[in-house]
Amino acid sequence: MKNGFFFLLVLLFFLKTGNAQISIDSLLPVRGFSIAAPKPEGLNDFIKFIENDLVKKSVNTLILRIDFNYQYKSYPNLCDSDALSADQVKRIVSAARKSKIRIIPQINLLGHQSWASETYNLLKVYPQFDETPWVKMPVNYAWPNADGLYCRSYCPLHPELHKVVFALIDELMQVFEADAFHAGMDEVFYIGENKCPRCKGKDKARLFADEVIRIHDHLAKNGHKLWIWGDRLLDGNATGLGMWEASMNNTSGAIDMIPKDVVICDWHYDRAEPTAAYFAMKGFKVVTCAWNKADIALQQLDLILLLRQNSNPAIANNVAGIAETIWSPADLFLDYYDGKLKSNKDFIKPVNCFNILFDKIGKLTSEKKSIPSFPSDN
Repeated sequence: MKNGFFFLLVLLFFLKTGNAQISIDSLLPVRGFSIAAPKPEGLNDFIKFIENDLVKKSVNTLILRIDFNYQYKSYPNLCDSDALSADQVKRIVSAARKSKIRIIPQINLLGHQSWASETYNLLKVYPQFDETPWVKMPVNYAWPNADGLYCRSYCPLHPELHKVVFALIDELMQVFEADAFHAGMDEVFYIGENKCPRCKGKDKARLFADEVIRIHDHLAKNGHKLWIWGDRLLDGNATGLGMWEASMNNTSGAIDMIPKDVVICDWHYDRAEPTAAYFAMKGFKVVTCAWNKADIALQQLDLILLLRQNSNPAIANNVAGIAETIWSPADLFLDYYDGKLKSNKDFIKPVNCFNILFDKIGKLTSEKKSIPSFPSDN
């Protein structure tokens, strides 16, 4: 009897990790797509894209950049003039639910409060929140510049800031019926500035970490998770990654200060950097992010699968998956995706990357039969 029971256990193990076909969810728990939310006039096309294309590509996570493209009731003065209504958002929610796709809404917090010569709504309406009010927006933006201006940041220590920010987050979480929120927080060049009366002289890693913690704790009150980009948690000097994909202004120490249930979106677009392993070994769930180079995206996918296959369960389970990131407006991406536009190769590259990467992902269950199954609670 004992020998028979032992044989049954061995057989079950062999079927699970040997020749039995592994589900795509076990191989790659997070298969993400990140893009700006559509404007109302592009809503129908975007919903068709969810229901037809994202489903066919096995996408199960949609990171949707909202920012001020929603008709907020708490702060209508922050809304874009052509923002999505609650009813229009519900159409997206319904399409995603029907397609078994999880939506994670995003507002860029801390950094990315401006772009080029344009200041975005939060600091336009509430200039007192600006970390660097003495820096004037140029008529014609160029990088590098004397002010070190890439994107403006808000001051994380302004006493009135979080009342506004948290109200926006709460509205999005409710209308999207979401269980996780993406706070951005990438490419923060302005933090702890010496001219800021609140931040002057403070440790920049501590400032960054404390802002992550504030947002995390606010979400956690309702059982919600926080996702952020991971570049500010990497040391640009030690890794050789530099000031864009990592931090050169001493925020990287925040990695040891923030809660371990923050999900890290680890973006690298020119090389398949092994930083997912670093985040996973630090105890974080990590999603590797690709953009416009299909060969790099496939290398990143191979690296993720290698880590999931060869690491111990604690590390392997933290390597959650991969996401394609799109940095053009939704309607422009869809025009190139559908072949309506073909003129600009720079816009075609992300389309090709998305297609090639997710076509490869779709073939995984027939090609990979030995990757163990680890549960994921990202």
